[in-house]
Amino acid sequence: MKDIMGMMKKVGEMQARMKDMQEELARAEFDGQSGGGLVRVTLDGKGEVKRVRIDPSLMKPEEAEIVEDLIVAAATDARAKADTAMQSKMAEVTGGLPLPPGMKLF
Repeated sequence: MKDIMGMMKKVGEMQARMKDMQEELARAEFDGQSGGGLVRVTLDGKGEVKRVRIDPSLMKPEEAEIVEDLIVAAATDARAKADTAMQSKMAEVTGGLPLPPGMKLF
């Protein structure tokens, strides 16, 4: 019974740390880039696009498809960085709690 109470206490602590982590990640911004930095996309921790910056040298009608592809690549890069940060923070939060292998909390 003592182990269950200890585990419940750890779960409560983990929930508080997770809430703090989610708030911290929501405020964070992640920059992705493509085309050697000609296109940059900034996402917040929720994955919402905050900014898109396109180098003026790409602003030619005949290069529209290239710019579109570069925007997608930059957004993907930013999302990968956000996911990495989220997993790192999650590892910090769950460090002391024995979770089954492969269990994802979000």
